Amino acid sequence: MSPRPTPLLLALALLLPTAASAQRFTVPVDVGVGPAAFAFFGPVFEDQPLHTGLKLSVEAVLDKDWLKKNQRRVPAKYRKYAQRLDEVRISPSLLIPDALILSPKLRDTGMYGATWKPLSLGLPLTSSPARLSLGAGLLLTYAYLYSDTLPDTHFVRPGAEVGVDLELQLSKRFLVSLGWESAFYVPQELGGLGLPGRLRDGIFHVGQAYLQLHLRFPYTARL
Repeated sequence: MSPRPTPLLLALALLLPTAASAQRFTVPVDVGVGPAAFAFFGPVFEDQPLHTGLKLSVEAVLDKDWLKKNQRRVPAKYRKYAQRLDEVRISPSLLIPDALILSPKLRDTGMYGATWKPLSLGLPLTSSPARLSLGAGLLLTYAYLYSDTLPDTHFVRPGAEVGVDLELQLSKRFLVSLGWESAFYVPQELGGLGLPGRLRDGIFHVGQAYLQLHLRFPYTARL
């Protein structure tokens, strides 16, 4: 008995070139952007609770209608599994930051940086028009913190995150989502790149609340 495919394997099977000649096909692409608030728990939070930024996302959304119309692109051994899926989402996450930190110094502390999410998995609990999902992923973050009250710090750390997202489909092309993510990093001391003497004296947990506006449009590719 062949193993049950994961949505990731199915996505690769759909979008990677086949032995046949390349063909043009159209996929729905979802572009999302919106404000985000970051809480760097520990000394940074005590100095300034919130920092501002942007939450970004670009995804190809292969919904049930798309999978049905393009079932010939699905390998025969995966077709029965694909028929049971509501949708498959693919994101070029290595190329596009998941979030930007854009928090100028209004009082004592400012911060600029970006977070990339090279690997993520989502578990939808409900489907559209109100899609609630749980997610987890691996992160890489760089942020420069400059302050009158804290040591200037180049924060560079890998981490892992868990979160919850509620996506509301207002129309076929326009959606709104809001959510929360908690990221846990290898702890870093302020003013250096090493480990802090005590966990609470460094940066190790960052919370992110966000609101995103999404626009979906057809994109034609040749594979």
